[in-house]
Amino acid sequence: MNLPFNPAEFELSINRRAFLGRAAYGLGGLALASLLDPKLLRAAEARASNARWDGLGGLALASLLDPKLLRAAEAPASNARREGIVNPPHFPVRTRRVIHLCMAGGASHLESFDYKPKLKELHDKPFPESFTKGQQLAQLQNTELKARGPFCAFRKWGQSGQEISELFPSIGGIADDICIVRSLHTEQINHDPAHAFMNTGTQIKGRPSMGSWLLYGLGAETEELPGFVVLTSKGRSGVQPVSARQWSSGFLPTKFEGILFQSKGDAVHYVGNPEGVCQSTQRQVVEEIKRLNGMLAEERVDPEIQTRISQYEMAFRMQTSVPELTDFSREPQHILDLYGVKHPGDGSFASNCLMARRLAERGVRFIQVYHRAWDHHNDIEKDMPVSAKDVDQASAALVKDLKQRGMLDDTLIIWGGEFGRTPMGQGSGRDHHILAFSVWMAGGGIKGGLSWGSTDELGYRYLEDGQQMHVHDLHATMLYLCGIDHTRLTYRFQGRDFRLTDVAGNVAKGIVA
Repeated sequence: MNLPFNPAEFELSINRRAFLGRAAYGLGGLALASLLDPKLLRAAEARASNARWDGLGGLALASLLDPKLLRAAEAPASNARREGIVNPPHFPVRTRRVIHLCMAGGASHLESFDYKPKLKELHDKPFPESFTKGQQLAQLQNTELKARGPFCAFRKWGQSGQEISELFPSIGGIADDICIVRSLHTEQINHDPAHAFMNTGTQIKGRPSMGSWLLYGLGAETEELPGFVVLTSKGRSGVQPVSARQWSSGFLPTKFEGILFQSKGDAVHYVGNPEGVCQSTQRQVVEEIKRLNGMLAEERVDPEIQTRISQYEMAFRMQTSVPELTDFSREPQHILDLYGVKHPGDGSFASNCLMARRLAERGVRFIQVYHRAWDHHNDIEKDMPVSAKDVDQASAALVKDLKQRGMLDDTLIIWGGEFGRTPMGQGSGRDHHILAFSVWMAGGGIKGGLSWGSTDELGYRYLEDGQQMHVHDLHATMLYLCGIDHTRLTYRFQGRDFRLTDVAGNVAKGIVA
């Protein structure tokens, strides 16, 4: 009986001589193809140069055929720093950089940007069951629900007449420059997963943050600083925890990870040379480490080796760039006064907003500024005005400052928390709420003086009127403004093409100028 598959014959065919013979035919075919059409070889080289960005192992075969190809691909590090995988852009680029002002804890939309007079009329009365029946609540489940009206006054601001709380007079002063989105909604009702959903589009750990996705897609515009920087400040009425996974690069190479700068003292630890070590000695150390890592890179294709090489180089350059970045002595007094900075580098939200502008000027692609102060389950009438005062002036100052420098047109600012607060009271405060909350956006191709989306008369749920916005829609719109089609910015991991917006997301073109 003749077997269709002979194991012994197969075993004999897999030997060194057979491998070399078959490999020779492959090399000959590659040579012939390059003679017939030289563009084919150039396309392979272009793929190799992009491999340091996409981490997909495109250099594996090339490095086996000729290790020098791998070293050549590593050489143009300056070009790789500036170019991401989206090249050319999918759409016209309106936004070159993003500043995300994160109100950690979830600011109440009902005392900030979504005025509900009907809710005020119902204050301290039973909340209509028709709104809440079968709905997910955080800490108010199975309790008697009473309406809680807004404790502060609202007024119309600017020529656009946008309604904004009097707790935010400075933001009211830039009403004609901002777009208020009142119909944002999310899927996670507790802080850490809600932060993760806002940052990564999922609550699952290990996924890349939106700053990492943006850096992966567009690359960096600076070689002296990280392309993604995070700053945090503490509230006076409580400090909302924020985990480092919110700026993680997830399964993307770690070169796309957000870097947390210290808000007080040295922005980066150990940024100076150790005592007795001069600049030239430090340079020699970096070069030797680069050589050793290069030897390792010849043996295996691992994007983390490239990360180590590039990050050592950046760390060396940051010894000069970071002290200059954090030196506010050249900022004129009227700019410090504009932001409300009393002591530069004091760790305040105001100081961090000024730092964000300086980072943006120096080519940092994505900047997050967290103010950890908005979880008002109790004493909202006492604590929310404090939190609002901490951020109001500096938030507006950032818009004004970028505008006067001609940078607002291509800088997108997003202001908001991970969710909103319930229109039902929780003692003297409000509980978490996911079915409606407000954010505002400015610059970067966004229409100013616009209110987008609506909620019902009690501010409980967004209205499906064509202007609703899910977190995936927010991400899709941000990427669109940056010239990226969110459905095409993908990364293959564990056999699947992942993206920031998962399998959803619609661009809100109505807010695009």
